[in-house]
Amino acid sequence: MTPIRILLADDQEGIRVAFRLILDAQPDMTVIAEAADGATALELACHLRPDVVLADVRMPGLDGLHLTRELAGPAVADPIRVIVVTTFDLDEYVHTALRHGASGFLLKRSGPTLMIEAIRAAMAGDTLISPQVTVRLLRRLSARTSATAGRPSPEVLTERERDVARLVATGRSNAEIAADLHISVGTVKGHLAGIHARLATRNRVQIAVWAHEMGMTGHEPL
Repeated sequence: MTPIRILLADDQEGIRVAFRLILDAQPDMTVIAEAADGATALELACHLRPDVVLADVRMPGLDGLHLTRELAGPAVADPIRVIVVTTFDLDEYVHTALRHGASGFLLKRSGPTLMIEAIRAAMAGDTLISPQVTVRLLRRLSARTSATAGRPSPEVLTERERDVARLVATGRSNAEIAADLHISVGTVKGHLAGIHARLATRNRVQIAVWAHEMGMTGHEPL
């Protein structure tokens, strides 16, 4: 299997070194280049065409959010997957990153396991967001969507699919969902495929928004 080719963009050398050690240790990943600023990252990404770019938000010159727009935005003909990784838990960053086409939004304190899963999720066309920001973000996103009328009700899912959707909405990764429900990661992926088919969703964010709208997360429906 061809490894996932990754470009690291972060102005802190120590962060890049730590990320490279983590990612190069994975059998299906390899770091092909590093950049200490957004302009260099953009040039390298356009030249090397990595599978995934991990981009810090605050970098000299071109920041990570503008880099995301240049590589993955709606106007890009041949987009590159970008996962935004930052220290700063700000709603503005999350909304802007997703609007610019980010394939994930991670806080650096989320740990290596989530970063690895986010990269694999991005390769599968999914979007992973750090649990620390998921609930707050999704309540705001769902408040901006259309009313629940006409949207599928929870009854269209099996009981176990509802369990999986509820946990997705709390920001849990596939591995965490598998542990919580005492099932395999492969079974979680199978349930997610069923949820996508029944709800006509494309990624985890849309599943989570739907679950919040339906009041499945302990909050009132939005």
